[in-house]
Amino acid sequence: MPTVDIYNIAKEKVGELDLKDEIFGVEVKGHLLHEVVTWQRACRRSGTACTKTRGEIRGGGRKPWRQKGTGRARVGSSRSPIWRGGGTTFGPRPRSYAYALPKQVRRLALKMALSSKLAEGQLLILNDYPHTTPKTRDFVEVLRQFDITKALFITGEEHRSLELSSRNVPYIQVMRAEGLNVYDILRHDHLVVFPPALAQIEARLAK
Repeated sequence: MPTVDIYNIAKEKVGELDLKDEIFGVEVKGHLLHEVVTWQRACRRSGTACTKTRGEIRGGGRKPWRQKGTGRARVGSSRSPIWRGGGTTFGPRPRSYAYALPKQVRRLALKMALSSKLAEGQLLILNDYPHTTPKTRDFVEVLRQFDITKALFITGEEHRSLELSSRNVPYIQVMRAEGLNVYDILRHDHLVVFPPALAQIEARLAK
C-alpha cells in the first residue's frame, strides 16, 4: 500500500496518508490511456463545421442561358458545385463525433492515470488552502513553494477563493473530484489533491 506525505502551503510535512493499492498501484498501459484520451477529445468536439449545398445558397433560380443553340454546355443554375460561388459537394455538416466506450475501460484508465502521477512523483497531497480572500499573489506563492508551473488542483467541494485566485494563472486548472478525468490529469505536469477530494476519488473508483 503506497504512502504519501501531506503538506501545508508552506511545504511543511503535516502528516502521512495511505493510498489504496488497487487505485494508485495499477500497472500503466499506454495504449489504454491513449484510447480513452482519444475518446474524450472526440466527445468534446463541437462538430459545428458546416458548408452549404446548392439548394441552400441564395440565388441561382434563373437558368443562365438557354438549353440549346449557344454551343456551350447545358446548365440549369449558377449555384452548381462546379461554378465559382456555387454549393459544396459532400462538404462537412453538423454532427456528433462522440462514440461509446465501456465504463470498465474508462474506470481502469483513470486508475492508470492516477498511478502514473504517483509513480512519477507528480502527485501532491495538500492539506488545505487557508486563504479566504481571493488573491492571485497568494496562490502564485504556493506554486513557487512547490516549484509547480502546470498543475491540476482537485477539490472536494466548491472552493471559491482557490478558484478565483487561480483563474488568471496560465496552465493551472481547478476541478472538483466528480469531474476528474484522464485527459486533464495527463495534460498537466502535477496533480494536487486535497484529502476530502482524495476520499471521494477512492470511494468512486472502489465500486
